[in-house]
Formats: sequence, structure tokens, C-alpha cells
Amino acid sequence: MDIKGKIEELVEKIKSDKALQEGFLKEPIPTVEKLLGIDLPEEQLGQIAEGVKAKINLDKAGDLIGGLFGKK
Repeated sequence: MDIKGKIEELVEKIKSDKALQEGFLKEPIPTVEKLLGIDLPEEQLGQIAEGVKAKINLDKAGDLIGGLFGKK
């Protein structure tokens, strides 16, 4: 499984769906498991959930910095 690719895919799904965002904030691991549709060990799901959180936060930081410098 391409973990990086799956993280990118999950980030796009979560960012585009308000209900998924709320679910991910409340219960990241079960949300990731549901979105992947495959059964993985809890440790791997946790790692993927952390990767998704990091990517979402990085994207938010990029948007903020872009806004500060007039980029959209």
C-alpha cells in the first residue's frame, strides 16, 4: 500500500466533506479505517491518522502564509 498516496487521498476527502472533518476531529482512527475500507492494525491506522493530521495542518499553514503574502 502506498501510504503517502493514501494520506493524500484521505486529506482531500476529509477537506471536502464537513461531516468527515467533524468525524475525523472526534475519532480520527475509526474515520480513517472507514474511509480506507480495509482492516489494518490499530498502530498502522494511528500512523495514517497522524499523517493526515500533519498534512491538513501543513495545508492550513500554507494557506495562511499565502494569504499573508497576497497569494491565493
